[in-house]
Amino acid sequence: MTRVREIVVAAKGGPVEVRERIAAAPAAGSALIEVEASGVAFADVHMLHGTYPAQPKFPFTPGYELVGKVRQVGDGVPAQLVGRRVAALTVTGGWRSFAEVPAKSLVPVPEEIAGPVAAAVVLNGITAYQLAHQVAKISAGQTVLVHGASGGVGTLLVQLALNAGARVLGTASAAKHPAVRELGAEPIDYRGDVVARVRELAPGGVDAVFDHLGADSYARSWNLLARNGIVVGYGSASTYDRPGNRFLPYLPLLGRVLGYRLRGLLGAANGRRASFYGIRPDMKARATLVAVFELVRSGQLEVPIAEQLPLVEAGAALKKMTTGRGVGKIVLIP
Repeated sequence: MTRVREIVVAAKGGPVEVRERIAAAPAAGSALIEVEASGVAFADVHMLHGTYPAQPKFPFTPGYELVGKVRQVGDGVPAQLVGRRVAALTVTGGWRSFAEVPAKSLVPVPEEIAGPVAAAVVLNGITAYQLAHQVAKISAGQTVLVHGASGGVGTLLVQLALNAGARVLGTASAAKHPAVRELGAEPIDYRGDVVARVRELAPGGVDAVFDHLGADSYARSWNLLARNGIVVGYGSASTYDRPGNRFLPYLPLLGRVLGYRLRGLLGAANGRRASFYGIRPDMKARATLVAVFELVRSGQLEVPIAEQLPLVEAGAALKKMTTGRGVGKIVLIP
């Protein structure tokens, strides 16, 4: 008999509760994972407020990612998987001491990578890698701007861009500028005049901007692009608590993207491109995670962790996501 401790968001805005139950045997094609660590993502904050496009119904258990060991498997799953260390992009359900996950979603985790580090790089690592190498295709000699350079995705984006040979400008609060410099980027205070500072540092414009803030910031990012540059939106953090339909906060951003693309088709964009990225928990994401784990294992990618909290403090972790957390990722430990 396996007792499960899990976090449940009972209704929009909370409360965030700790509950316990007995785990059922895993269904066919699934595995029961004893969770070592789970990541805390801004998507979890959106879901708490009911503003995520793929919003789950309340009540639900958050947790976009997890790392742990396989303890039991259902029918059709090889018994050799039991005892293996794995990671999964779960979207929801990761904030548990034991979690049932489809076996096809599991990715092996190198033993050299600690559980909190591995959990911190699942969602953020896939996102950053795909943004840098598959969407923007950063190359040597370029100059890129990373908004939120001290955050979970931002710290990884900075390193991936630098590893590709690019110059990196990164926005962050003044208190986090030393950490951004240590990563190798040139910090810009997001509370100041970001546009003026970027134009001062890169008079000819930047080749890529990674922007997770929303429509208004996306427009400013577009105007900072050099010829043939690209701006990639990958969220709308500024609207996480916007009331109303869960799609409404994203409509202005998507409108910007479509408008700029239309300008490109009409030949009025000077070669500049507009893109929006949304992660998909598919085979391509799992292959990307394998590559990211190898970068971490080999020391080519460091994964800053802002804080490790017990699973039962998940509510506090969600609040920290919106009130200036530390550098890197917040991780929950069951």
